[in-house]
Amino acid sequence: MSNSNQPQPGTPGEENKSGSNKPARSAAPVSNAERIRTLDVVRGVALLGILLMNIPGFGLDQSAYGDILRGDHQNRDYKTFAIVTTLFEGTMRGLFSMLFGAGMVLFMLNKKDVPGGASVGEYYYRRLLWLLLFGMLNAYILLWPGDILYFYALAGMLLFPFRKWQPRWLVALAVLCIAIGFIKGQWQWSELRGKREAYHLAKAAEKEKKTLTENQQGAVAQWEKIEKQQQPDTARTNRNLRKMHGGYATVFLHMVPENSNNEIWGIYHWVWDPLCMMFLGMALFGLGFFSNKLPTSVYTLTLLLGYGVGVPLGWFYFSQAYGGAFTDFSAFVDRWRVPPFAVYDLKRVFLSLGHASLVMLIYRSRIVPWLMKALACVGQMAFTNYLMQSIFCAFIFYGYGFDYYHRLRYHQLYYIVGAIWLFQLVASVIWLRFFRFGPFEWLWRSLTYWRRQPFKK
Repeated sequence: MSNSNQPQPGTPGEENKSGSNKPARSAAPVSNAERIRTLDVVRGVALLGILLMNIPGFGLDQSAYGDILRGDHQNRDYKTFAIVTTLFEGTMRGLFSMLFGAGMVLFMLNKKDVPGGASVGEYYYRRLLWLLLFGMLNAYILLWPGDILYFYALAGMLLFPFRKWQPRWLVALAVLCIAIGFIKGQWQWSELRGKREAYHLAKAAEKEKKTLTENQQGAVAQWEKIEKQQQPDTARTNRNLRKMHGGYATVFLHMVPENSNNEIWGIYHWVWDPLCMMFLGMALFGLGFFSNKLPTSVYTLTLLLGYGVGVPLGWFYFSQAYGGAFTDFSAFVDRWRVPPFAVYDLKRVFLSLGHASLVMLIYRSRIVPWLMKALACVGQMAFTNYLMQSIFCAFIFYGYGFDYYHRLRYHQLYYIVGAIWLFQLVASVIWLRFFRFGPFEWLWRSLTYWRRQPFKK
């Protein structure tokens, strides 16, 4: 992502000191001197934070979540799961989505159409089409079923018409996306409760020794099937473990249906998730939030409000949504007309803003400049570091690598997270001493502008 809010030297339409227009040149990525450092720092935090939520998907079968929630609540696994879910689930990806929206505005900010050359829109959509292909590479070659690049590319294609909108209207669009997601979720929940109610009516008739109609028999069978799907499935777990401990071809063939289903389902149901945060990120960028332009009091107030609202909502989400759904699913459906999952978007917006404000305040305090520099380098290489996390985790956990899949306990996964964080913090600083971009950033830019970009410093 480009990180400039200043005109680029040589950008078409740039005026010299005398006010005359320079000869038009084709667009190019921003230079290091023009980057917004705070944007890189926050992006670095978001990139590292995403691994907190992704690592269980790489290292554990889904049955582990139920085992933790139905097990001892005093052990390290439960406590780690509670902390990570309460404070970070959805928030790091939410923050990353905000920065993606801000970055797409930056990409277009100082570019102008050049007669006879590619338009800004062409560069923009070419960039996203390549990102979509990188997302498919991450899902189908690097074998990460939780890839977000594919969805970011699709959601990003909707942002272009809104690039010049005022922040207040962008916030309104973000709220609209959240509302659409809520309505869709509530609609599905109401349908589920309707099936549960039909089951109750049929069982009540059965107790009264009435002969069940064909529809009532179907309602009972349907709910019992739903309830069975929520129970531990040892056969499915063993089948998944057997496949994940196999070679590359075995893991690939096992994941193809899952990746395909995720992408098809996500286009319809999940695209509102990144889209709302991208609109919010565009608005915040327009207000100067990510470029360190607001007063310290604003960041402090946002921090207090973000954590003051977000942390209680996050705990409610974990304790009621996860705790209820995994312990007694039928009672959970009976209890809630509006499910606890409904607070998800609200809590992640507040927590994401709280996290971002905390980073901005630490940056301003200058108490750990070495860490801010390292995080900025991680953020500058966010695309490379994101794909590298997939590469590292696949080789650590899958059968064709070190084969640790489902062999570590939940809390032990975060030892690996710490090791990857340390590597990326150090390696990113070293790499950018010698190169202008990360390797995947360089490739992405070269493909976007369809010419080889300078690489070494």
